[in-house]
Amino acid sequence: MKQSFSCFRNECPKEKPPVDGLVFGEQFTDHMFLMDYDQEQGWHDGRIVPYGPLELDPAAGVLHYSQTMFEGLKAYRAQDGRVLLFRPDKNEERARMTALRICIPPLPEGTMVEAVKQLVAIDQEWIPEGKGNSLYIRPFIFATEPFLGVRDSKQYKFVVILSPVGPYFAEGMAPTRIFVEDEYVRAAPGGTGHAKIGSNYVGALKAQEKAHEKGYSQVLWLDSKEHRYVEEIGTSNAFFVINGEVITAPLGGTILPGITRDSVIHLLREWGVPVHEKRLSIDQVYQAHQRGELDEMFATGTAAVISPVGELGWEDKVMRINEGRVGALSKRLYDELCALQLGEVADPYNWVVEVK
Repeated sequence: MKQSFSCFRNECPKEKPPVDGLVFGEQFTDHMFLMDYDQEQGWHDGRIVPYGPLELDPAAGVLHYSQTMFEGLKAYRAQDGRVLLFRPDKNEERARMTALRICIPPLPEGTMVEAVKQLVAIDQEWIPEGKGNSLYIRPFIFATEPFLGVRDSKQYKFVVILSPVGPYFAEGMAPTRIFVEDEYVRAAPGGTGHAKIGSNYVGALKAQEKAHEKGYSQVLWLDSKEHRYVEEIGTSNAFFVINGEVITAPLGGTILPGITRDSVIHLLREWGVPVHEKRLSIDQVYQAHQRGELDEMFATGTAAVISPVGELGWEDKVMRINEGRVGALSKRLYDELCALQLGEVADPYNWVVEVK
């Protein structure tokens, strides 16, 4: 049964930003979704209200013990005017897994997707016109109970906010330069690397700062035990094309189960391209490059969809990939996924969900 949430319209709508002035995550729409949790009522009082500040007790658990999680997806405007979401059920599935990992009571099944649909429907005029533009959707949950004790909170708030964004590659798809991080680690077996929580991201900032100082845009993480096996690129899943075979790290507790990652693997198998989820050492990557067999490398994620890598820096070695150009497979995957997200091609996988 479809959930019905109360709605309180914003009587003072904001002026929408110019399309050419969009900055990722800095402008927000007129409304947001709120829902509360306590032990007596469970999740309750789902509502759409005008966007604005949240009141929070200084002793709220999220401020002291980082009990918080989030998701990220987008809404797209098709050429025929329809508003589309891409695999929102997978975001909800991952959110449930994350919630259980950090002791947050999961939302009732279907609640996240329905909240997103109803909020996007109200603020759909905020979807910017133009190729590559979209409405970024950020659902998140955090602990609100005021206490100073190390335990799970008994009170939470679920929020969804929306932000109009432009294309990730403003001047066309461009390969990035990536630094191999062999000092810091992102995640360890048994930890929270597979969950989408804020502490995973703040813990990565130092390595990212280090990479920027060296002139690189992001880091390629290695495993925590041997500092040898490739894992993720920044906040994205990493793919390597070696001698015609596509390789990505297996999901084993340290890799985020990306929705774009899953979609790419599905498409490659449909196309008959050899793709394997297996461990790959940085030494093997370097050896493949030396043999001229490192055909392509790319990252996958909601923001960029496919982000090709043109250069990989490891210790004192520099690996230039595909002469710094966008690879054919990266381009094909990008074009196909974008066409699906925008409703430009048939969707045999039932990945696209219309907002009505």
